[in-house]
Amino acid sequence: MLRELVGRHGTPPSWFRDPGFATLVLLILEQQVSLASAAAAYGRLEAELEVVEPAGFNRLSDARLRAVGFSRQKAGYARSLASAIESGRVSLEDMALLSDDDVRIRLLALRGVGPWTAECYLLFALRRSDAWPSGDRALLISLGAARGDRETPTAATAEALGERWRPWRSVAARILWHAYLSDRAR
Repeated sequence: MLRELVGRHGTPPSWFRDPGFATLVLLILEQQVSLASAAAAYGRLEAELEVVEPAGFNRLSDARLRAVGFSRQKAGYARSLASAIESGRVSLEDMALLSDDDVRIRLLALRGVGPWTAECYLLFALRRSDAWPSGDRALLISLGAARGDRETPTAATAEALGERWRPWRSVAARILWHAYLSDRAR
């Protein structure tokens, strides 16, 4: 299935991001919204701060964050993350040295960071080979289409199917996303 998708759509882009606060903020913005919407809000945040870092983020008022495009909930998540980093409770630099499971544990302990965000951080920022955001809507749609399913598979189904690609599930995710985006572009 994956070989066929690569044959049809080509090699997927890398889509790497720099590890750190800025990437986690972008991932928080990307939760349950379109990538275009999240990118627009993040662009406004960058214009406001120039460098997206914890101290600058926490200096912005709630009203300013809403104007940039943060919901109250997502502003709270990002503020909590910024405060955890500023206080030293969380070190994103140290995560590069941890196992995938330890990174997941530390990220999932943060308010507003769920499995999808943790897996995407592992995949995009830490460039790990076995991240599998099984609940990602685009990944599920692409997986269902590739399998010829009548209905979009559930996250639990994707989790089970992903086992066959372990320890290279990140590669499978990239191929499925690339197929999804390529199909949508047509």
